[in-house]
Amino acid sequence: MRYQHVLRAVRDTPWAIRPEALLVIQDGEQLTDEQIHARIQAARPLTPAAQLGDVAVLPLFGVLMPRASLMSQMSGGTSVEQFTRDLGDLVADDTVETIVLNVDSPGGMTDLIPEAAQQIREARNQKRIIAVANTDAASAAYWLAAQATELIVTPSGSVGSVGVYAAHQDFSEKLQREGVATTLISAGRFKTEGNPFEPLNEEALAAVQARVDEFYAMFTTDVAAGRRVTPDDVRGGFGEGRMVTATNAVAIGMADRVDTLDGVVARLTGRTTLGRRRPSRAPAAISGPQQHDDLPEAATSGLSLADGAASAAPTQVVLEATPPTDRSPDVLRERARFELGRAGLRHQEHTGA
Repeated sequence: MRYQHVLRAVRDTPWAIRPEALLVIQDGEQLTDEQIHARIQAARPLTPAAQLGDVAVLPLFGVLMPRASLMSQMSGGTSVEQFTRDLGDLVADDTVETIVLNVDSPGGMTDLIPEAAQQIREARNQKRIIAVANTDAASAAYWLAAQATELIVTPSGSVGSVGVYAAHQDFSEKLQREGVATTLISAGRFKTEGNPFEPLNEEALAAVQARVDEFYAMFTTDVAAGRRVTPDDVRGGFGEGRMVTATNAVAIGMADRVDTLDGVVARLTGRTTLGRRRPSRAPAAISGPQQHDDLPEAATSGLSLADGAASAAPTQVVLEATPPTDRSPDVLRERARFELGRAGLRHQEHTGA
């Protein structure tokens, strides 16, 4: 299989992301090395922080990944590590009094999200932090946005998708039909646990579920701290895994008010034109968020995490820490295709799906 390290990241990591966004990542069109290179070369320029007077706007776009990688480079997503560095720079900058987080993200991996949430929550003790869901702050992105001094949702926006899940893919029957037998040679009782060459046994299932539950506890505890409610309030009343529209989010305490990003900036500064900040450090070769003109889910559409060995739909076990919503595979695939089309990209379904 090509891109095994990318597939392993999807398979082994608990995600705090909208299910349809992860579906695009898992079932994205197959790309050759040349196509990957072309996608990277065609990527939009980075969108840096901007400043107007004492107000700075810091973007949080696309799929959230812990560090800059092939996945974030191609998808236009955000490196959480770079985001926290930029936030730290703004907090330390004496010319900045208010930091506005411009959020448009379906969520992402759970790695470094608890640390980033704590940093935002502590930063609001030093400066006013305003998060604007412009348009969506989903899952890990909501986890972070909820830590702000104030959380605002644009009128057409949504927040929520509070939950964590992992997916195990079992290729054993497919490989057997192809006459391929894989022998794993390992040391350590659980070293090969969760491998894709055999069904997930009960012991492995319990281990992954425990990890999902652990991150879900972190998620709900942090959101409760940020929104000044109890974890039970979050688990039982903040959408329970669903996205919540702007006015409804305000009504149940998930957000503070409804307004546009331009409206927020105008009220803070009296103007809406932002100037680009001069970077405090040379940017990394692959880092930071990239601009998107469409839904955040479409930010994942440039990824190919499948290859020839995954061309048929595998058996999949999804582990959730929230009650599953009514999302059939067919509906999710149609949603993924629709959003890929809006991004102007081709989406090819697996031939066995």
